[in-house]
Amino acid sequence: MATDKSNAEEAARPDHIDRLDTVNLTAAVELGRSQMTLDAALDIGEQSLIELDKQVGDAVDIMINGQLFARGEVVTVDENFGVRITEIVQEID
Repeated sequence: MATDKSNAEEAARPDHIDRLDTVNLTAAVELGRSQMTLDAALDIGEQSLIELDKQVGDAVDIMINGQLFARGEVVTVDENFGVRITEIVQEID
């Protein structure tokens, strides 16, 4: 059952805003970065370990279409990784 508030918000929304539901966005989460020599990169194979510049518990950046959108923390859900959003970035460059 819809509330009066949600009906008012829906009525105030321009008709064309619903078209945004079909816009595809790319979301990416950066877990960390690493620098290495070309020789070291060529040696990467299965079971290789690449150390990143982040520590367990550090915030990760959530990017939407290449722009910083939010920060969060990595969590596990069953056997999958996920990100819990902890902060929405107010200013986008």
